Amino acid sequence: MTRAVIATGANLGDRAGTIAAAIERLRATNGVAVLAVSELVETIAIRPDGPDDSHPSYLNGVAILDTTLSAASLLAILHAIEDDHGRTRTERWGDRTLDLDLIVFGDLIEDGNLVVPHPRAHERSFVLGPWLSLDPDAVIPGRGPVSALLAAVLA
Repeated sequence: MTRAVIATGANLGDRAGTIAAAIERLRATNGVAVLAVSELVETIAIRPDGPDDSHPSYLNGVAILDTTLSAASLLAILHAIEDDHGRTRTERWGDRTLDLDLIVFGDLIEDGNLVVPHPRAHERSFVLGPWLSLDPDAVIPGRGPVSALLAAVLA
């Protein structure tokens, strides 16, 4: 089994309902055991130029799971769940019905085209805060303790 951390987010439609449905789909996936799911937090939209309150706000959270799947297989499942919930990928950091990001996959640092840990997770309070609420000892491989990373982001 490999421990993985998934960040969830949505800023269009029934945000909470869509995230809950995505988590249930993960629970029903062979080779995936969802161990913990954080409370959802409301956050301002982040666009390429920074925070932007002219776009709908996000609900964000984190799920911790164990899996027998490869990183690439898990990522493919996350993308399929996003697609099934109407996710479009026409604009970088655009509004979305569902966003499922693979944040950590064991100690894996890179797997072909997949870079894990997620390259911006250590900068995102909307990932770090919910994750820390589930696991006070969480660490991002190569970056350090989530508690220290969150403190640095909030400083």
